[in-house]
Amino acid sequence: MLGMAAAVLFFIAFLINAADIGTNDVFSSTNVMLLGLTALALHLAGIGAHRTGHTAGRRPWSRS
Repeated sequence: MLGMAAAVLFFIAFLINAADIGTNDVFSSTNVMLLGLTALALHLAGIGAHRTGHTAGRRPWSRS
């Protein structure tokens, strides 16, 4: 989920930069890009990942 948010933030930063949109200091293309990098780093760290309660490849009722 955070990976998709990072992609959206990168796209918004690209649009701000490419269209040369005048924004205030908070929503500059650099700040939006840094938010995207933060979301990407959190995604790669495993935070916000969709996890299920099951372990892959194991059946909890088997005795092996």
